[in-house]
Amino acid sequence: MRAIGIILAGGNNRKMRELSQKRAVCAMPIAGSYRSIDFALSNMTNSHIQKVGVLTQYNAGSLNEHLSSSKWWDFGRKQGGLFVFTPTVTADNNFWYRGTADAIYQNLSFLKNSHEPYVVITSGDCVYKMDYNRVLEYHIEKKADVTVVCKEMPSGSSVERYGTLRLDEDNRVEDFEEKPVVARSDTISCGIYVIRRRLLIEMIERCAMEDRYDFVKDILIRYKNQKRIYGYKMKEYWRNIATAEDYFAANMDFLKPEIRNFFFKQYPDIYSRVDDLPPAKYNVGVRVSNSLISSGCIVNGTVEDSVIFKKTFIGNNCYIKNSIILNDVYIGDNTHIENCIVESRDTIRANSFYKGEDGIKIVIERNERYII
Repeated sequence: MRAIGIILAGGNNRKMRELSQKRAVCAMPIAGSYRSIDFALSNMTNSHIQKVGVLTQYNAGSLNEHLSSSKWWDFGRKQGGLFVFTPTVTADNNFWYRGTADAIYQNLSFLKNSHEPYVVITSGDCVYKMDYNRVLEYHIEKKADVTVVCKEMPSGSSVERYGTLRLDEDNRVEDFEEKPVVARSDTISCGIYVIRRRLLIEMIERCAMEDRYDFVKDILIRYKNQKRIYGYKMKEYWRNIATAEDYFAANMDFLKPEIRNFFFKQYPDIYSRVDDLPPAKYNVGVRVSNSLISSGCIVNGTVEDSVIFKKTFIGNNCYIKNSIILNDVYIGDNTHIENCIVESRDTIRANSFYKGEDGIKIVIERNERYII
């Protein structure tokens, strides 16, 4: 593909509540064995983009560890590859990334040293599967300056936390509002853009000269009447995990057979870093229904409508319902967990009771796992 990729993975999101206190949103576990950034990376390699830059910043430790080897997404190559960029103090700049446009500006050499004519920009906190070649073909056909991938949300959906677009009959963007107080359109931006590389360099440098730092506000919205900006409507599954509620819903979606079939049984595949773990073990008397149980788990008790991530131990007579248990959690005997997200590496004492009454409850326990 005649494009390079940029994945924006550095934002700080307080809407994830306690879940983003120790990890970036792009490193959030998804569907038992994946991280949210795996979907963007897999889309890049499946679209035959050979050179991808990931811009990280906030709580990037676990994310950088996940990206430490590029072979899992087939980016271990001599030409191109996977590049991870973090904020760096230089003689000319000592700022952290002040926005998405500033993050690209601080790594502008990545664009200037490339030769591909187009750039695909996407965020790393969305769950979807897409062939970017189709967007690029559409971009060229429309002779667009910028193409924005968008999606029509069901009527009545809460779209105020997204960027909303209004398109004309030719799908050219007439209006673009970022997180409007009252939305005038049900069409939202999916945070995926295609733009000519030289035009992007020019616009990013102009933003920097004018002390402007945000890609959406200072490029897309500012130039919507001067540049040819078009919308490409996406019809397949797409979900942003920018809030704890959306994160919970995204994982629960993978309990639906049609969603699992779309992501894991239809070509192309979704790739992730692989851990060498044994398959899940189900002891005598276990009852599991409509749940995802990951490798390395040992299960006792009852699990219903839940997603259990890697290396989780569930004790005797436990009851887990409509919950997400993240990696490496020990759950003591006779524990009841319902409508909860249990943080990774937690140790839940025996006879505990957790239930989300008004929405999703996030459980964080730091008890000693082994007591002498």
